[in-house]
Amino acid sequence: MGLRQDALLNIKGIDLEKNVLPKKVSSYFGENTFSMENMRKHISKETFEAFKRWLNEGKTISLEQADEIANAMKDWAISRGVTYYTHWFQPMTGLTAEKHDSFISITGPGKVIEKFSGNKLIQGEPDASSFPSGGIRATFEARGYTAWDPSSPAFIIESKFGKTLCIPTIFISYHGEALDKKLPLLRSDEALSKAAINLLKLFGRKDVKKVFSTCGPEQEYFLIDKNYYNLRQDLLLAGRTLVGAPSPKGQQLEDQYFGTIKERVVNFMFEVAEEAYKLGIPLMTRHNEVAPHQYEFAPIFEESNIAADHNQLLMELMKKVALRHNLVCLLHEKPFAGINGSGKHLNWSLADDKGNNLLNPGETPEDNLQFLAVLAAVLRAVYNHSDLLRASVAMAGNEHRLGANEAPPAIISVFLGEQLSKILDMIEKGVKNKVSKRAVIDLGIARLPKFNKDMTDRNRTSPFAFTGAKFEFRAVGSSQNISTPITMINTIIAESLDYVAQEIGKALSKNKDFNSAVMQVIARVIKETRDVRFEGNNYAEEWLKEAKRRGLPNVAATYEALEALIEKDNIALFEKYKVFSKEEIVARYHIWIHLYNLTLEIEAHTLNEMVNSCVVPAGLKYQKLLSDNLQVITTLKKGAGIKLEVAAVNDLKSHLADVSAKIYYVRRNAREMLGLLEKATKVSDEKRAKLYFEELKPLMEHIRKHVDDLELVVSDDSWDLPKYREMLFIK
Repeated sequence: MGLRQDALLNIKGIDLEKNVLPKKVSSYFGENTFSMENMRKHISKETFEAFKRWLNEGKTISLEQADEIANAMKDWAISRGVTYYTHWFQPMTGLTAEKHDSFISITGPGKVIEKFSGNKLIQGEPDASSFPSGGIRATFEARGYTAWDPSSPAFIIESKFGKTLCIPTIFISYHGEALDKKLPLLRSDEALSKAAINLLKLFGRKDVKKVFSTCGPEQEYFLIDKNYYNLRQDLLLAGRTLVGAPSPKGQQLEDQYFGTIKERVVNFMFEVAEEAYKLGIPLMTRHNEVAPHQYEFAPIFEESNIAADHNQLLMELMKKVALRHNLVCLLHEKPFAGINGSGKHLNWSLADDKGNNLLNPGETPEDNLQFLAVLAAVLRAVYNHSDLLRASVAMAGNEHRLGANEAPPAIISVFLGEQLSKILDMIEKGVKNKVSKRAVIDLGIARLPKFNKDMTDRNRTSPFAFTGAKFEFRAVGSSQNISTPITMINTIIAESLDYVAQEIGKALSKNKDFNSAVMQVIARVIKETRDVRFEGNNYAEEWLKEAKRRGLPNVAATYEALEALIEKDNIALFEKYKVFSKEEIVARYHIWIHLYNLTLEIEAHTLNEMVNSCVVPAGLKYQKLLSDNLQVITTLKKGAGIKLEVAAVNDLKSHLADVSAKIYYVRRNAREMLGLLEKATKVSDEKRAKLYFEELKPLMEHIRKHVDDLELVVSDDSWDLPKYREMLFIK
């Protein structure tokens, strides 16, 4: 019996102790977070008000107030069993990082007390030497600093033998450059707020002090049994299957999507939700996705900074909880070939400190006009800066997903829905037309029609779709840290909001009627950005031709997409809005090119190991079976005079020749792959990425084809790698 068969026999659900939590989620939601409510209970009113002013107006608290908050945070954490704390940050690896410190402080021989000061709360000093920096810091400069992010609440992570207080922080170099993904996000939100407030003032909204982006990332993922995972080197090292013949049954019956969730999986989901709720993560939806053993969690909208932290936490929770259920959570964008991959649809919107959604048409003519101005700014941002949106999701995993008939193509376009598109066409042409009388709002402005409050439909093929009071950026990869895509969206829309405000100001100098001046600007922007709007099927071949005619870029390669980061105009944009310095954005370009190359190299070396240690031995074993059988038949035919059909003997010979050829081509292409990797060591990172995309990836796919052909004919008990039909349909 082979390893795969042993694993199959050992697959079963495991008994877990049921957590006894209150039935009402509201009674324990956020119990492991030092929320505003918890802080208010533990510090003085004066310090609490100062803290709120810091968040809302940027007025920094005093060191004494920081000491008071730190002491309160420490007391609260210790009361819940915490013994260590860490500054939790998000380096440019895309993962999270932490260095744990104890609260203890020596007071005398053999004596300690628990102590936590404002200085330690506000700043930490982890070693920065091993984190990606893209040349920002020299190798010998080890220092990096973490700085407290007060906008995201501290939280407690529980393990079997203890608890740790995690304090969300930014991560900067010795000279102050951003070494993480969070600081640029915070900067972009500040830029967005200033630009939006400036525009709102033109509409008489002078009471607004803060505008911020909000997000709700839909997290897709796969689950497989841990026994199978441990037998797949590719899943262990690369996160995706590098070989594997398709299962006879995949997703073609469409019987998985929204189907009944298996008990083993729903138990996992219940535990993830409980852990998430304790951390204040507002999970709202869970369901089966399209592919077998693919699922999704979706949260309620939150401020983008908190949403980004919560999504990172959720991914870690999912991986940790899955192991308790003898499962493994796969977050790779394409863990299985031939079936849907996983994305992270990033729902993005704008809100002000008065509780208004700026992408909601509203109830009054003034609100409607404001909505159209903001909408025009978004269209212009996507039209002018689609290259930055594409760059924000450029990574090795997403190359397998973008452009396939399961995710948006690499062409960035906007879907608005039939109703809204008609209205924009009318505005552009300056004509009035009948739309729909159902649930309409009268704009009350000359030349404008009436339009519905909810006038959108979902277009699952569009990369940037308006889905009612929000946009859905569907190109984000499932394993990605969403901070970078949010940062890009915030920055380009800040620039467009400023542009619209400036153009309205110019129009007002010529036309004193405010409504007419605004409509004039909106109509011009709508006309200028018409090419980025597409209401049809983004998967269709016709759209590729039409997009090319419109001049919309279609960039499939990661290395090519990332070049947008170092374009002169884009660098100037980031510097203008103080989101990235030139050094910071160039560093990110080099880091992400390097990570792409490393990912492909790990995959190639893993594939080579699998070919030589698993695939070829299994093929040779089957080849020997065939050759022995052929020899026996030939001997019987000659010696015993048994009459055999010539065609039958020839068929066996042909099959043996075919199997032998497949083994040869697998080995030959594997040697060629190693030669290509050696050749790549002699060129720059940029040329290496191009070489990997154009030559290495097709070669790996060629190897895969021959391996998968072998899998389909080699005897089942000789093939030790778990098969798709098993991994995707576990008990």
